[in-house]
Amino acid sequence: MAPRLGRRQRTAGPPPGSGHSRRSVLAALGGLGALGAAGCTRVADAAGANGGDLLDRLRAQGVVRLGIAGEIPFGYIDKDGRLTGEAPELAKAVFKRLGVGRVQPVPTEFGSLIPGLNSQQFDVVAAGMYVNPDRCEQVIFADPDYRMLDSFIVRKGNPKGLHDYKDVVAKKARFATGTGYAEIQYAVEAGYKESDILIVPDQVAGLNAVEAGRVDVFAGTALTTREVVKKSSKAEATKAFAPLIGGRPHVDGGAFAFRPAETRLRDAFNAELHQLRKSGELFRILRPFGFTKAEMTDLTAKELCGG
Repeated sequence: MAPRLGRRQRTAGPPPGSGHSRRSVLAALGGLGALGAAGCTRVADAAGANGGDLLDRLRAQGVVRLGIAGEIPFGYIDKDGRLTGEAPELAKAVFKRLGVGRVQPVPTEFGSLIPGLNSQQFDVVAAGMYVNPDRCEQVIFADPDYRMLDSFIVRKGNPKGLHDYKDVVAKKARFATGTGYAEIQYAVEAGYKESDILIVPDQVAGLNAVEAGRVDVFAGTALTTREVVKKSSKAEATKAFAPLIGGRPHVDGGAFAFRPAETRLRDAFNAELHQLRKSGELFRILRPFGFTKAEMTDLTAKELCGG
């Protein structure tokens, strides 16, 4: 999704050869966000027993502000300068059905998404964020729109035979993962010393570290690892696996996050999400970004929050 860190969890950039550096992606997003912010004050917090009035205000304004983290394939600027990714495209579909015709990106680092949401810098977190109990104490989540396993980036042929976190510990592999990734805690859970973990900005930097021999393995989601190694002649992605939490296999789920007072908006979003899942439209939206049917899910936010 689940430990305190996460995806999700993560700040990441475009794959090699995309023509966009992580910095350029965030700069482009920043420009879009600034344009929207110029004529708009921060959204007022709508606490109240009725579940908040943000949905009504979004319908009146005709636009919803999405907190995103500039991460392929979850939310990014493509080569034509267009905002896309699984979360923005899903947001467009859901909010259109809710009577809100336009989405506006507000870029930030992944670790600033929840603080930014709760300080009213944007209306919704749309970044494929993993649902976990600690986050559930700070925000409310829609049900997950996808499930995800982990995978490693290793040298071609996987010379050290690294297939899960226990292997990394047993073989004393040099281990890297991304800033704020859930994989940090998964490695620690397996017995890896946190101070020995190399933290890099994203999966592209992780791939580079493996290719250069600075580390033996980079851990990320199965989706991001398999996408980023496609153009590499030196590295490969391992078979997806479920990390162990408390000795039990754990599967993460990514979802949209809302301010705690806005239960009415969250519930309306959930209702439309479930309809999209039932019709098959959800998979059609996510498939172009590398998602497979194996990553569709019936997990609920309540389950992942530990409720």
